Parts: sequence; C-alpha cells; structure tokens
Amino acid sequence: MADADTLKAENKKKWAAWRPKFADYDVVVSNYNGEPWPEEVQKAFEEYVSGGGGFVSVHAADNAFPQWKAYNEMIAVGGWGGRNEKSGPYLRLRDGKWTKDTTPGRGGAHGSQHEFLIEIQQPDHPIVKGLPKKWMHAQDELYDRLRGPAVNVTVLASAFASPDHRGSGEHEPMLMVTEYGDGRCFHTTLGHSTVSMKGRGFQETLVRGAEWVATGKVTFPDVPASELPAEGKAAVAED
Repeated sequence: MADADTLKAENKKKWAAWRPKFADYDVVVSNYNGEPWPEEVQKAFEEYVSGGGGFVSVHAADNAFPQWKAYNEMIAVGGWGGRNEKSGPYLRLRDGKWTKDTTPGRGGAHGSQHEFLIEIQQPDHPIVKGLPKKWMHAQDELYDRLRGPAVNVTVLASAFASPDHRGSGEHEPMLMVTEYGDGRCFHTTLGHSTVSMKGRGFQETLVRGAEWVATGKVTFPDVPASELPAEGKAAVAED
C-alpha cells in the first residue's frame, strides 16, 4: 500500500501531465472549484471556447480561478477566492435594468439554504423561453454579491436574496449567458447539493443551457406553470 506522500507525488505528476482534449466535445460542463489548471490547459480551454466551443458553469465553478482573466470573462461574475472590487463590479437590478456597481466589498456570499423564487428576466431567450416567468427552486444556496468583469453578459433570471435568510437584500443574477470569442457560455449559480439538483427548474435550465451553448438553439418542449409552480413547494424530480 502506498503512503500518503507517494500518492501526493504521483497525483502531482498526473496533474502536471493532464491535457484534456476539449475539441472532442461540443460542450464542457464544470462545477470544479479547486487548484488552478496547468497553464497549458488554461490556454487550450481559452482557444476551445473562443473558437466556438460551449461552456456551462455550474454553481461552485464560479468560485474557481479568481486570477484567470479569460475564465472570469466567460462566467461574467464569480465569488470567493479573494474576489473584491478589483475583480470587477456587482450586477444590480435598477429600474428593470442590470447595472454595474463598483462599490468596494467582497465578492461572493450566501445565507442559509432555502427554497426561493426564480424570476425570468429575458423571457424570449431560447434557454428560458417556454418556462413560467416565475417558479420556485428547490432548497439551495442563493449566491449573492458575485462580482467580476461582467462583459458581454445577459442575465436570464434572478432571485431576491432576502435578509431573512442573511441575503444581500438585492435581486441577484441566477442564470446568465456570455459570449467569449465565437463561443457561448451559460452560467447557472444553482446546484449546490443533490437536493438542489433534483429541482425541476435546475434540471430544465441546465439541459437547455447545454444545448444552447452547443448549437445556439433549444429543442426541449415548453414547461407549463402546473409543472413548475411559482407558489408552494418547489417541483422536484422523483428518485
């Protein structure tokens, strides 16, 4: 049996040699939040997305890589990892429009986990077109105070981070899309746990987002309000 030091050394070598073939895939879906990727891999990923590859950032993937400029442009806003006003602005909903707020402060926070209401902001975008304008999301972390470059970003849906749950008291972006070169990116802040991922709304928007970044269109059917309600308990997938 190998000891811990030997395993660490072997893993370090494997990590340094890791070279995923991004071009073999139409979409890369990530909820990774860990050590920086090797520099070669970062460059390859930038080339993949800018060349037309699709990227889906799920939940804690927006905690990753605070110093990687291109990645932060892909996700628009992120949190933790020392992010602050130097990382870029907050996105704030003011009079029906998303504005950039450069107020100094940390990047990334969330209160207690709870069910919360998702409000669609761009009902004609293919990812959310055909979904109810409002729907309850399953118990999850409601990310707030995310900040970053916020360039080429469209906020598709938001949620109010209630102070009752130690939230910011602001409408926070939950679903976003960006363009990076010729590539499309979809950023969902949802999906902390298996409970969260069973949420019907999470699942619907994830598959729609993945199809959209790959093809530029969505072929999934509409979802009626009876299946994705705005009141009462959130709709969740059965085991």
